[in-house]
Amino acid sequence: MLSSEELTGQVDSHVVSDPCCRSTVRLQNSVFGAFKAMQAAAHEAGLALDIASGFRDFSRQQAIWNRKFSGNAPLYDSHGALLDSSQLSIGEKVEAIMTWSALPGASRHHWGTDLDVFDPRPFAHGDLDLQLLPEEYEEGGPCHELALWLYQHAADFGFFFPYRQYRGGVAAEPWHLSHYTHAQQAQQQLTTDVLVAALELHEIAGKEYVLSCLADLKERYIDNICPPVANTGDNEWLFG
Repeated sequence: MLSSEELTGQVDSHVVSDPCCRSTVRLQNSVFGAFKAMQAAAHEAGLALDIASGFRDFSRQQAIWNRKFSGNAPLYDSHGALLDSSQLSIGEKVEAIMTWSALPGASRHHWGTDLDVFDPRPFAHGDLDLQLLPEEYEEGGPCHELALWLYQHAADFGFFFPYRQYRGGVAAEPWHLSHYTHAQQAQQQLTTDVLVAALELHEIAGKEYVLSCLADLKERYIDNICPPVANTGDNEWLFG
């Protein structure tokens, strides 16, 4: 069980670093254990697996949110098309941000259970920069082979893809893995009241609007995830 402060990324007492990854990457210790087993299996299959992002604290998520809300970072629709922030209402801005970036306090990355993964080999020489875009994981992309392997084998190590497909909330993220057992517990703990208590302590752009419709936003963008699926070998979702 995580404390309310841990759930909302306001403290980092529940996460650790590990020699298998960069020191800036932190997860719950047992999640690292599952990841290292998966990493070893990927290596045996002739693949490389690394973590681009693990734990992200409230302050980091707050900075991302406020920058996007203020127009200092681009906003996109669910298809990745650029939006004109100056033409959007407050509600439209909030929805555009939450399509690609979590509300501070509500990011799954706060829990230390979720990680963004990639194949490091194509990026090793500096010719390419990882962007975490769907096309990098689609056919012809530098992480495509790894994505296919993960879709078939991630569940063997306790992981699933919460944003496997677009369901009217968060856009599809074929790089985002979640450790089911630990994340499910955290998601059950993250109530609307816990979120309200966290948000009220911080300067969040558009906070009054967010609080006024938080229950609806939580249902659409926070709780609306893809369920774990069996390893069927059906990779059509990667190319949609």
